[in-house]
Amino acid sequence: MDKISKKIKMIKNRIKLLRKKFSKFNIDGYIIPKNDDYFGEYAKTDRLKIISEFSGSAGFAVILKKKNHLFVDGRYTLQAKKQSGKNFHIYEIPKFFPKNVYKKKLTLGINPKLFTKKILNIYFGNNIKFKHIENDLIVNKITKEKNKPFFNLKNKITGETHNSKINRLCKILNSKKTKYLFITAPENIAWILNIRGYDNPNSPIPNCRMLLTNRKKIYLFAEQGKAKKIIKSGKLTANRVFHTKKLNEILYQLDHGNIIIDNLSCSIFYENIIKTKFNIISEIDPTYELKSIKNKTEIKGMIKSHILDGVALTKFIYWMKNGNKKKITEIRAEKKLEKFRSLNKEYIYPSFNTIAGSGPNGAIVHYRATKKSDRSINKQDLFLCDSGGQYKYGTTDVTRTLCFGKQSCDIKNIYTKVLKGHIAVASADLKKYNNGSKIDVLARKSLKESGLDYSHGTGHGVGFFLNVHEGPQAISRFNSVKIREGMILSNEPGFYKEGKYGMRIENLVFVKKINNKIFFENLTLAPLEKELINFKLLNKSEKDYIFFYHLNVYSKLSKYLNESERKWLAKLI
Repeated sequence: MDKISKKIKMIKNRIKLLRKKFSKFNIDGYIIPKNDDYFGEYAKTDRLKIISEFSGSAGFAVILKKKNHLFVDGRYTLQAKKQSGKNFHIYEIPKFFPKNVYKKKLTLGINPKLFTKKILNIYFGNNIKFKHIENDLIVNKITKEKNKPFFNLKNKITGETHNSKINRLCKILNSKKTKYLFITAPENIAWILNIRGYDNPNSPIPNCRMLLTNRKKIYLFAEQGKAKKIIKSGKLTANRVFHTKKLNEILYQLDHGNIIIDNLSCSIFYENIIKTKFNIISEIDPTYELKSIKNKTEIKGMIKSHILDGVALTKFIYWMKNGNKKKITEIRAEKKLEKFRSLNKEYIYPSFNTIAGSGPNGAIVHYRATKKSDRSINKQDLFLCDSGGQYKYGTTDVTRTLCFGKQSCDIKNIYTKVLKGHIAVASADLKKYNNGSKIDVLARKSLKESGLDYSHGTGHGVGFFLNVHEGPQAISRFNSVKIREGMILSNEPGFYKEGKYGMRIENLVFVKKINNKIFFENLTLAPLEKELINFKLLNKSEKDYIFFYHLNVYSKLSKYLNESERKWLAKLI
């Protein structure tokens, strides 16, 4: 039996074992999400992969008595078909929600620690009855967190003290006549306390929860020993730090009053505990909005990080196109890029798993090269590389599409239309196009004129030495959050032809203000693929944009490059 057949059989056996438990709990099916109980992007225990083999960063499965369904967004439909299609019917969100698929009344089992009320309402509506099963039906033993303690960031890196951030949050609580804020998203606690941790593979996340009172009192809930450096620094005293299991006990010691819980990350499990004593106000944690506006120190750190990252990426692109005689595979390219980044002592680790897709693999939006899928990058291939880094004072995320030989007029025209969309976003009038949904239209305009489109959003918010994907701002059809000075977003339109190729152009931008005018300023510094541009399709302002962008790349990076790299980069201006 080959490896693929073994995997299919293994998944079938796992589903069979799960179904055997349905009668015990009197349920028609069971829902398995991607997230863990901290609702982060990178789950410490990946239940969805265990039951489906799907390894993407978002999605959920519904196992019924006779059918298996996997719901993913447009980034992952091709990947899901490849990894799980033999055992699951794949549905693309938002084209299909479970509430549109399941017409009969069903009782579905859930682990209440893994779902919020809002998530269930959005996806399942009112037609489904949920049965809470606290003993997880997918895993018996949860993967233990790393034992490394959280660490502090200095004020000269963060640009604002933790006390200042707490004061701002307490002003919000008092304005809402609210006594308490229960913070369940670890990245928000990281921002408030100016701490980071080691609990995620690609983000410096400190897994913990926190209760803040309107009188600036803090109760931090974390695993034993994780907070010892925070206590030593004087940010918190030992009697303000509690084991996660003590949450129930502490809550019952507090006075009654209004409490804000985050409807994005406060699980049904915790909500049920809290509502027995407090008057719940369920809304988005106000920390998200405060965190999304970067201060001048954070912006400076991000600019510096992008110069370091730009050097590594530019050296990599030169190596890919000029400096290498051996056969390059996707995995070899990925390792080489990591080596270039690692040459800088400020670099820590990737901000997400590198996407290095050649030819047809590039059409899989969030492709991950494996030993089985690894391809040699041929001269006729397009090569899509989406990568990023965590630096000591910033987070990066950049995509470039490269070619190594003459491409067809059709491919060049499509790439140019993607580029036109990219430039339209970068040059947008932010007074007129003042939110993500309005800007998203600009990104797709040129492609749509040719009947083309892409199935993902155009951009996401980005954290400061935190999550590479961060809200509430985004550039997408569905995001109406106002674009404000200090926000950082990605600008990444693309196009994908299944079985053939993928192309995407991504820069990070920040919102800058000069003389009452706000506009996007590029952070990312790396050359564009000029060999894929049909300049006849560009107007003067678009040609000027490309010229000045490459001039800026050269002026910022040239002193860090060797003579051959400098000469090559100069020719692109």
